Amino acid sequence: MSDDIPQPDRIAGARHPRDTPQLIGQDRAQASFLDAWQSGKLHHAWLLSGPRGVGKATLAWRIARFLLATPDPGEGGMFAPPPVDTLDVSVDHPVARRIAAGGEGALKSVTRSINPDTKRMRKQIVVDDIRALNGFFQMSAADGGRRVVIIDDADEMNPNAANALLKMLEEPPERATLLLISHQPSALLPTIRSRCRTLRLSTLDADAMSKALALSEVDVTGDPAALAELSGGSVGGALRLSLMGGLQIYAELITLMSSLPRMDRPRALALAEAAAQRGAEEKLTLLFTLINLMMARLARTGATGVPPAQNAAPHEAEVLLRLAPTAHQGRIWADLAQEISARAAHGLAVNLDPAALVLDTLLKIGDHAPR
Repeated sequence: MSDDIPQPDRIAGARHPRDTPQLIGQDRAQASFLDAWQSGKLHHAWLLSGPRGVGKATLAWRIARFLLATPDPGEGGMFAPPPVDTLDVSVDHPVARRIAAGGEGALKSVTRSINPDTKRMRKQIVVDDIRALNGFFQMSAADGGRRVVIIDDADEMNPNAANALLKMLEEPPERATLLLISHQPSALLPTIRSRCRTLRLSTLDADAMSKALALSEVDVTGDPAALAELSGGSVGGALRLSLMGGLQIYAELITLMSSLPRMDRPRALALAEAAAQRGAEEKLTLLFTLINLMMARLARTGATGVPPAQNAAPHEAEVLLRLAPTAHQGRIWADLAQEISARAAHGLAVNLDPAALVLDTLLKIGDHAPR
């Protein structure tokens, strides 16, 4: 894919999951797949599920490299290689080289595609994207080798695409393995889920997050523990936060909340105007995501009587405790969180003035602070 075309399966500024050398914090999922492979009865379809950004795509590409580079268990008789205990494949292996260059004929990656009429990225995986796999299976079947398909992500299939995939799962091509990446498997057709074996990936703790960020080749700024806290243990989320200045935005939100009940209006206006600048659409979305997260942390502090164990911004704990001193106030924040989330979603959908939308949201939060 050309570098000037957005890649829906890649975080802008970070390397593609295909090129990520290691997978941190998901040993259990990798071991489960290896056990199934060693049994000699590998399932034809796998559903890689878990929160967004925890390594599902990286695992899918690791599995693909492994399957295409590793002889089947027992293959080769007395000359068979020893049993393997890792999905690692040397970067010098021919399969690894071809995959890195995008030239492995036995591997197909399905993502949202460019609409030839509008020249824009589609918002869904369409039926033609799935039907194209029929040609892939036919062309790659001649050598009798294994074939692998990665669908990233399956949640983005429209109904026709999902039904087309279901037919393939019902009558899977011989020696084909389909790897479906899903952030919300409950939204998939039950018949698709039932025909897949599930690998569930978990969120990362602060130590694993630090290791994963160190391997990302991204110039990560900010405390890894704070990034882990705000991203919910998602490496992808932490990278987005770092690349977009998310920790600084959240710190500014907490500083603004510290001025309540008399909100610092010039500071609120500056935050609103910064998020409304031309080309700042992603930062505007990030700001509302962080506002929702802050509201959830306020509500939880009120309900439990204690702030989160890890500060995500300087002085966050004391600000949360002062603004959510009781369970009653916690419920007020929880109710308000639902209201402003719905208002923000509507405002973004109908293209309301971004600065006005942000400022209105911040002032509404200020109106509900305890006096």
